[in-house]
Amino acid sequence: MLAARLHGPRDLRVDRVPLPPPPGPGEALLRICAVGICGSDLHTYQDGRIGDAVVLTPMILGHEFSAVVEAVGPDAFDGEFAPLKPGARVAVDPAQPCGRCEMCEQGHPNLCHRMHFCGTYPDPGSLAEYMIMPAHTCFPIPDEIDDSAGALLEPLGIAIHAVDLARLRVADSVAILGAGAIGLYILQLARLSGATPIYVVDQFPWRLAMAARYGAIPINFRKWNPWPRSMRRRTGVVSTLPSRRRGRTIPSSRPPTWRMGGRVVLVGIPGPDKLEMKHSTARRKGLTIRISRRMKHVYPRAIKLVQSGAVDLNGIVSHRIPLEATPAAVAMNHGYDDQVVKVVIDVSSS
Repeated sequence: MLAARLHGPRDLRVDRVPLPPPPGPGEALLRICAVGICGSDLHTYQDGRIGDAVVLTPMILGHEFSAVVEAVGPDAFDGEFAPLKPGARVAVDPAQPCGRCEMCEQGHPNLCHRMHFCGTYPDPGSLAEYMIMPAHTCFPIPDEIDDSAGALLEPLGIAIHAVDLARLRVADSVAILGAGAIGLYILQLARLSGATPIYVVDQFPWRLAMAARYGAIPINFRKWNPWPRSMRRRTGVVSTLPSRRRGRTIPSSRPPTWRMGGRVVLVGIPGPDKLEMKHSTARRKGLTIRISRRMKHVYPRAIKLVQSGAVDLNGIVSHRIPLEATPAAVAMNHGYDDQVVKVVIDVSSS
């Protein structure tokens, strides 16, 4: 089968690799349909690592994906604890918590001490034609959710968890730093919560135009002061999604611009792998700072939101690319070329 494997920093190749083995107990063999390219994939592509997870041998990237179940092993139950059957179309949670550690038992599988995660070394990802996954990570999706939207339920889940942490209230004002996929999904969820106004800060005009279409007040921080007086006075919740790349970090670490008692949720992954702020200002303003670690228990909610039409997943997709062209697509996405917002790899079309 074909798979997109990272051999080193910025060295992504489409290789022919062996098919997976038959599924074992509690496992499913999946035929991959669609895969979204995530900012964390771009981190790994750029540096050959993400955080302290270093790619030591060629590894398949990708973790936002939908699939069709080809075969199941004994005792294969899906994410809703129903028997998982061949032929089912599924969205797949890439996280594989142990289910037995203290954090898992307390209901926080996103903080599992023994977490495995697709596309983070050494666990292979989903940019391949087939893969084996635990059956409980698979969530059947209805016919009205297509393969692309099924893959994008994963970043929507990240956005849902971030909004949960922010504890948005009706008429809260919000600033979202970064108009990438997760920022745009947070924007849609914030509007559903009744938040107003909602500011979105970015530097790319085409992404800001998309944010405006979803009801945000766009601010280009390259042209305008990203913290206008009215924003400083009213913003109660700040969700930051800092850029990973040199010279492209949104000026987010400015506690003086955040309101008294503001709530800050850090979702993005900064390239330097550091978090800095002036302690005295944050303390005197009484900021609540939450750092979001992926998501938990969100797929059923995400599916319901999309099925009802409350959230638009495919509207942010700017590029659909076959698996064979993945290296060029990831390089384009990494360079913010061709007005890219979200790339989906159509594996099933390969």
